[in-house]
Amino acid sequence: MSKSKLSYVLMLAIVAIFILYIAFVQWIQDPEAAVFLGSKTNLNHPLNKNLWLTVMRVHVVFACIGMVSGAVNFSDRFRRTNRKFHRLNGYWYLVTVMLVGLTSGYMAPYATGGRGVSIAFNVLTMLWPAFTVIAILQIRKKRIQSHQKWMIRSYAYCFTNLTVHLLTSFFQASAGWSYADSYRVSVYMTIPLLYFIAEIVIRMVMKKPQRTFGPT
Repeated sequence: MSKSKLSYVLMLAIVAIFILYIAFVQWIQDPEAAVFLGSKTNLNHPLNKNLWLTVMRVHVVFACIGMVSGAVNFSDRFRRTNRKFHRLNGYWYLVTVMLVGLTSGYMAPYATGGRGVSIAFNVLTMLWPAFTVIAILQIRKKRIQSHQKWMIRSYAYCFTNLTVHLLTSFFQASAGWSYADSYRVSVYMTIPLLYFIAEIVIRMVMKKPQRTFGPT
């Protein structure tokens, strides 16, 4: 199996496992998000729990849909045999990113870790849609490689939640920090880290013109 195929299969496995984990936590283990809400202290705004839960669920559902939608479009074979669906799916991915950003904007003032984390999430809600729009504009101008690069940068931020929680668990276990402090540092680290990882992926898989890293 080539490196591009292996990378794609690994990405699909991560996406599948993460979505199953999120579904388990959200709808079976802690449907009221009691554990996560319990970590939110000293909020600057009163929190309407029912509204927050509704927005959070919409946020999670569309984030998962965006992960699947983006993953499908990275398949080179699928792109070549289903060009029309590839294009429509790309616009659907854009819609999911916008909806995730919109719901994130609502939840940002209530973010665990305080105002600094809220600002970081607000920055992300601008960067992620911007990267996605740039990718769309590039393909409309027939700049295929540039489109693929910007889509990789955009898609990297589908893994924001996963990365934040992995880093949070790491800092809690290794440094003994509180959940709030670990979460705060993890959010600060995740935004530049995912961009850096996206650039590594671009350099690894974009060696040939007009190629993606899905199966051929």
